[in-house]
Amino acid sequence: MFPHPQGDALQAVWLNTAGGITGGDDFSLSVEVAPEAKVALTTQAAERIYRAVPGAPGRVRTRLSAGQGAMLHWLPQETILFDRGSLDRTLSVDLAGCASFLGIETLIFGRAAMGERVRDLHLRDRIDLRVDGTLVYADRLALDGDAETTLGRPHVADGAGAVATLILAAPGASGRLDSIRTGLPDTAGASAPSEDLVVARLLAPDGFEMRRTLVPLLTALSDAPLPRPWMI
Repeated sequence: MFPHPQGDALQAVWLNTAGGITGGDDFSLSVEVAPEAKVALTTQAAERIYRAVPGAPGRVRTRLSAGQGAMLHWLPQETILFDRGSLDRTLSVDLAGCASFLGIETLIFGRAAMGERVRDLHLRDRIDLRVDGTLVYADRLALDGDAETTLGRPHVADGAGAVATLILAAPGASGRLDSIRTGLPDTAGASAPSEDLVVARLLAPDGFEMRRTLVPLLTALSDAPLPRPWMI
């Protein structure tokens, strides 16, 4: 779907993710943003990773690219992981040198309000960001077994049930580092690995508290209202 945007960027909302993913599912998405074009991508609702047959993970492969002077915002809503879920996911982003990218990936380990606990999980999550063909950021997450116990360790997530990764890549992106840090809670941090890249990791007790942080932060970084599904 292509709702009418409030800014000058095309907004695209894909719908099939709302049905949930289980073992053996295999989804792929490829998006190419033409030079000087502006696109904001989001989902209709939170993604759900349901219980899977052992040995058969659900696979999600997303490839995004943006040409010279393009703007690409990757703003999917949360991914909710259920007990005995199995997910193997890859996000690959390729930018031309003058393109800009804002991305967020949020993982919710069971819905706290529903009393859900994730005690058996297989998760492989990979993010690669390239600029002019050079790898500038790589993120790898592997989690097997009792996710609740692992996340409860002080040096991992100290009991947080929601984890988000935010990426801002654009010429001079590091100039926004101070303003990003101002909008973060004590359970988050941001750094600038290079002049043109800022990465933040956020922890929250649940998805509701995470969204309370993300909505104003993403709105400020987007310099435009967020896609409507984020407001529901």
